[in-house]
Amino acid sequence: MDDPDVVDSWRDLLARHANTWCRLERELADKHGLGVSDFEVLDRMAESEHGKYRVQELADAVHLSQSALSRLISRLEKAGLVCRNMCAEDRRGVFVQITEAGTERHRAALPTHRAILTASLTP
Repeated sequence: MDDPDVVDSWRDLLARHANTWCRLERELADKHGLGVSDFEVLDRMAESEHGKYRVQELADAVHLSQSALSRLISRLEKAGLVCRNMCAEDRRGVFVQITEAGTERHRAALPTHRAILTASLTP
């Protein structure tokens, strides 16, 4: 069972993803000192109601493993862009919250991110 249209569509999707990812990685790093995953974490928190996420929910939202997200959060925390807080209702839970510096970095990087997405994903 071989459907060349499906295979061509799959390959086109992979190529568009790779091209978009590489361009995002290059532009976000050069202009804003962020990786794509860094930006995605900040973007999710900036869009959230209180600027914070439980770590597990954030891992699911940005499609990273717990360990990869933990390393990313550590880097962002060291840069002063996020902070970790214990959940008051559940002491086992940890929240990650965007800081003022994180909000500013996100705000500066947002037009770059959206312009690349628009250029790459609109016909």
